[in-house]
Amino acid sequence: MSRTQDVTVIGAGIVGLATAYAITRAAPAAKVTVLDKEEGPARHQTGHNSGVIHSGIYYPPGSLKARYALAGAAETPAFCAAHGVPHAVTGKLIVATGPAELPRLEALAARGREHGLDVTELGPAQIARYEPHVAGLGALHVASTGVCDFPAMAAALAEEVTAAGGTIRYGEAVTALSTAGTRREEGAGTGDPSADTGARRDESGGVGTVLIRTSGGAVRSRVVVNCAGLHSDRVARMAGHRPGARIVPFRGEFWQLAPERADLVRGLVYPVPDPRFPFLGVHLTRDVHGHVHLGPNAVPAAAREGYRRGTVRLRDLAGTAAFPGTWRILRRHWRDEAGEVRRSLSKRAFTAAARRLLPALRPEDLRPAPAGVRAQALLPDGTLVDDFLFAGEGPFVHVLNAPSPAATAALPIGREIARRALEALERG
Repeated sequence: MSRTQDVTVIGAGIVGLATAYAITRAAPAAKVTVLDKEEGPARHQTGHNSGVIHSGIYYPPGSLKARYALAGAAETPAFCAAHGVPHAVTGKLIVATGPAELPRLEALAARGREHGLDVTELGPAQIARYEPHVAGLGALHVASTGVCDFPAMAAALAEEVTAAGGTIRYGEAVTALSTAGTRREEGAGTGDPSADTGARRDESGGVGTVLIRTSGGAVRSRVVVNCAGLHSDRVARMAGHRPGARIVPFRGEFWQLAPERADLVRGLVYPVPDPRFPFLGVHLTRDVHGHVHLGPNAVPAAAREGYRRGTVRLRDLAGTAAFPGTWRILRRHWRDEAGEVRRSLSKRAFTAAARRLLPALRPEDLRPAPAGVRAQALLPDGTLVDDFLFAGEGPFVHVLNAPSPAATAALPIGREIARRALEALERG
């Protein structure tokens, strides 16, 4: 076993790596290790998103999402420019396609101005100047939105961590955590999230340290940061924490425009969000490499890493089905979700929905594109956790909810988690 680490971060997604990066900058003498079960960084949410640098306009003033997205929208391009990461600040349109959406568009404009964003209201003729093939009754142009190669940014963060003396251990899944003689194993607490975590005696944990057992060995650490994303609630229960919320995976399915039709979309085009439904809806995204994606659908996934429709993991499916919040949210949104499933199964149905923004779109213009899975925390009453959520005590810091815009906000989020970890280190 290697020497005791000061801080060990579980998860080499962009949030985990930004946390390790922030620790090495705030406390250069600290011994930092990052663990990840995959063979490289950014293999899950970071590597399967739309690549958008969000402005923060959607999020309520005072929320963590708003605060960190606003900061991240400024910091991410600067980091990328300094590290040679592909990115561009393109601006985006939020487009109203029906009269009922115009008051919501006005409310978004007011929120954007409250955030201090550069927001311009557009009429139909002005929309055409930005996006000739997009139809709408009105739109907002939000200048600070952009695109980024987030996997490349994560790789740059990983290089910074190792250059500062940190260690990243890939291919090591965390299987158990031990503190003060108590071991909790991976797989415990898979029913009710408030249930007992299945602790077992293990005298090797030591006083003042955590013994982290992995598939490739073990690490002893004074502080442990849980940035496990899709598995964050499970890691929290392994640490003895009762998170209350459960990660319920939603697969976000995308299509890509055929190369010869990619000129239909110049930049980023979003619908006005429906406040009755917790996701942003189908949008049009030209990424930093020039590919145009349409999506995502938001459909329940049968596995936490269920990137393909046919991927089923019984343990994940059983845990989702046994959680009362799953059925409560389905009862609340079953009509919306039925529409999402229909668009998932039918290219023509998806095309019809996307044509509200892009009337020239045809089913034959679409090519399948890789899907993502959103690690969304859900409460037992069926309410989605709407903001970033941190928890933990003693030597543990848990990131229990960090969906979009977490990639945009990774640098300021990482500093906040690092602050909590270093405070725990001082207390220990």
